[in-house]
Amino acid sequence: MRGQLAALLDGVAAGRYPPPDGNVTILPQPSPRDSGVIALTAHSVVFTDADPAWVRGQLPPGDLSGPLLPPFLQALCARTGRRANSVDLLCVATPLPGSPELALAPDTAMSHPRLARTLRYRDDVLAWKAPGGLVLIGRGVAARWEIAIEVEPGYRGQGLGRELAAAARHLLPESAPLWAQIAPGNAASVRAFLAAGYRPVGAEVLLPAP
Repeated sequence: MRGQLAALLDGVAAGRYPPPDGNVTILPQPSPRDSGVIALTAHSVVFTDADPAWVRGQLPPGDLSGPLLPPFLQALCARTGRRANSVDLLCVATPLPGSPELALAPDTAMSHPRLARTLRYRDDVLAWKAPGGLVLIGRGVAARWEIAIEVEPGYRGQGLGRELAAAARHLLPESAPLWAQIAPGNAASVRAFLAAGYRPVGAEVLLPAP
C-alpha cells in the first residue's frame, strides 16, 4: 500500500500541486526506510513517524524555507536517529513508448559500484549499460520509480548523460512517472536531465534509515 505520500506525488507528477499557501503537510512515512522533506512552491511536505505536534513545534512560523533549513533538519535527525542527505532538485518525467534511441544492454551482473548506493535507497532495481555510461531505475520513496545515471570521466561533456536520462523514460516496466533527484551544484547533470525532458517540481532531502 503506497499511501498518502504516493497520492500526493502522483498529483504533483500530473501537475496537481498542493495550494501555495505557506503551509506544511505532515505525513507518516510510506515505509520504515523513507523519511524526509519535499519542498514545493510555497508548500512543504514532511514525511516522518515523529509526532506531528512536535514537528510543527520545530518549524519557524511564516518561514517558507523552514523545513529545509539546518536547525529543523538537525532537530528532526536528533529526534529520529537519522542523518540528512543533501538537498536535491526534484524532477519528474512522463514515460515514453517504444525503445530508446541509445543502444543499451541489460547489466545482469549488477556489478557497478554505483549499484551499492542505489540498493540502499531503492527496491526492484534494474540496470542497463552503454559504452561509458550506466542507467539504473528502481522503486524509491513511496514506491515511485526513480532514476540514477553514471557517466565515466572520459565520456563526459559529449551528451551521454542526456541520452541516458532520456533512454530511461522508455525503460519503465509500467506506465508511471519517473523521478530524478539531482544535486543542484552538479550543473552538467541538471542540464542533462532538463534537456531529456524532466520537469523541476521542487526540492527534496531524505533522512535514510540508519
